[in-house]
Amino acid sequence: MDVAIQTPRPSDRIGFRRKAAAYFSLTKPRVMELLLVTTVPVMILAYDGIPSLWLIAATVIGGAMSAGSAGAFNCYIDRDIDKHMKRTENRPLVTGELTPREALVFSWVLAIGSTVWLALTTNLLAASLSVVAIFFYVVVYTLWLKRRTEQNIIWGGIAGCFPVLIGWTSVTGSLSWEPWILFAVVFLWTPPHYWPLSMKYRADYKEVGVPMLAVVRGRAVVGLQTILYAWATVACSLLLVPVAPMGITYTAIALVAGGWFIYETHRLYNRAIRDSDASPMRVFHGSITYLSLLFLAVGIDPLLPF
Repeated sequence: MDVAIQTPRPSDRIGFRRKAAAYFSLTKPRVMELLLVTTVPVMILAYDGIPSLWLIAATVIGGAMSAGSAGAFNCYIDRDIDKHMKRTENRPLVTGELTPREALVFSWVLAIGSTVWLALTTNLLAASLSVVAIFFYVVVYTLWLKRRTEQNIIWGGIAGCFPVLIGWTSVTGSLSWEPWILFAVVFLWTPPHYWPLSMKYRADYKEVGVPMLAVVRGRAVVGLQTILYAWATVACSLLLVPVAPMGITYTAIALVAGGWFIYETHRLYNRAIRDSDASPMRVFHGSITYLSLLFLAVGIDPLLPF
């Protein structure tokens, strides 16, 4: 009598190290790293100095778990379209290194773990904000907006603004104008950061039916919108100078780095309207450098006497 031999799934036959790497990849570490870059400087600004290293570590760990949970949920929900896009075709749910069940359980474990951790090590407000951030990214962006409207990244990007609030509240236990200004900076920065990426992968998004702005509008429109949001980002960053107040270090970096960011968006637009090689990834990577420099200045300025 013939006996059918069941071929093991890829996720069952890979080694521990590869499995661990797959789980780590599920958290979108590059996105998580960028979000955490905004957390520690805000904590320094809130404390007007260096907070307890334990508090910094606790907030960063909780924030990483929270962001990782949101990223993992996103990979679970979008696994049907990820396999059709070059940018996401190597994610562990597409390659089979993880099963959907494993990914979903992992997502919930991180979500619950981050909430409990932040509640125990920081305060309930920080933990609550973490829950809202996960909800925004998973429900508002991934499930509701992403596949329905070209405005998806604008409003869905709110989720990426919450690390600023979490960092501030972990120190102070409350909110004030300073974190809300920086929240607005990240909110306005997200479209000119992500739209150039969507320009590069326009064909992928079009194939899977995701109406990113670059899919439903021409390159010139995307370029112009990128310019407008870049100007708004830089203008908003300067509001922190009189409110915090910030010194010459932050002011100088905000102006110089902001001016460079705006220049790059204008350069992208000029190339787009000439229908030449627009080099959108130059703006994408430049936007990361800009935000990193800006928040580095947020963290350094309170430590200087001028």
